Amino acid sequence: MVGLIVGIVTLLVLAILWEDYYLYLSFGIVVAAILLLLVRFEARKVEASELVLLAVLAAIAAVSRVPFAGIPSVQPTTFVIMMAGFVFGAESGFMIGAVAALASNMILGQGPWTPFQMVAWGLVGLTAGLLRNRKFMQVTWGKALFGIVWGFIFGAIMNFWGLAAFIQSGTGIDIKLLITYFAGSALFDAMHAVSNVIFLLLFGGIWLKILTRFKRKYGLLE
Repeated sequence: MVGLIVGIVTLLVLAILWEDYYLYLSFGIVVAAILLLLVRFEARKVEASELVLLAVLAAIAAVSRVPFAGIPSVQPTTFVIMMAGFVFGAESGFMIGAVAALASNMILGQGPWTPFQMVAWGLVGLTAGLLRNRKFMQVTWGKALFGIVWGFIFGAIMNFWGLAAFIQSGTGIDIKLLITYFAGSALFDAMHAVSNVIFLLLFGGIWLKILTRFKRKYGLLE
């Protein structure tokens, strides 16, 4: 906890001193967040069979992006990560989301946006795990609402990455450009949200049954 507080204070100080380096600072914050959760996960006692399951789910989430690469923002990756977090918990959900983003970009293309995608998809799994015992997440409409909300949050996270790149390049940012930038991504974010709902309605029930059965039968990630 002390280390976390020191890290937060350090980042705040750097934000003041390095006001012309927003992109590098945001990149550092994202990497620090990923490392923090990775270290926390490494501290857990995880069986080899559990690691295999996490790797398989991350691979499924990653590969599922590829067939839909030609359709902007439409892919079942968010759905797979959400289901994994819902069944296996917040930390496992984050790991699956982060690894899926990294692995899929090995095919679709790596870049400075990759850590932001890792955090965005990791947070999908993390929040699905944190909210899985809430009443609204026990019903279909609740999961659908979760998918809709994350379709737009994911887009917002990636928009902030783009804005940080704008600032770093010396391009000025005003409210008009900000509105235009977010409005330009609204259609793609809506497509992401709608596709999340479609995948949930079509495959949510069967995925939930399969993953829950594996968890109970083999005592995985209890």
